[in-house]
Amino acid sequence: MTDSIFTKINKREIPSNIIYEDDLVFAFEDINPVSPIHYLIVPKKQIPTMNDVQEDDKNLLGHILITAGKIAKEKGIAEDGYRLVINCNKGAGQTVFHIHCHLLGGRLFNWPPG
Repeated sequence: MTDSIFTKINKREIPSNIIYEDDLVFAFEDINPVSPIHYLIVPKKQIPTMNDVQEDDKNLLGHILITAGKIAKEKGIAEDGYRLVINCNKGAGQTVFHIHCHLLGGRLFNWPPG
């Protein structure tokens, strides 16, 4: 498997404003934000889509969600609310085939999403 753009960001081969990092994940500002706060939380393990997640990845997925909550609190959006989005495949809007969670906040969101 060739390195995704996210793997290259993690290896610091492509510059990005990384706001969080630990042994399992890193988070950075989205270059095409759709809200005042728009971060991507990416596992360091390259998994192409949610369809490729295995049983042994369940702790990693939980860690992504816990990390999203920590970042939301740190950035001051936890109380007002935020949205987490994981797209799976092109039909759902996935453009980088390395799973990632969008953390969106800083504005009112409507339901259902578009």
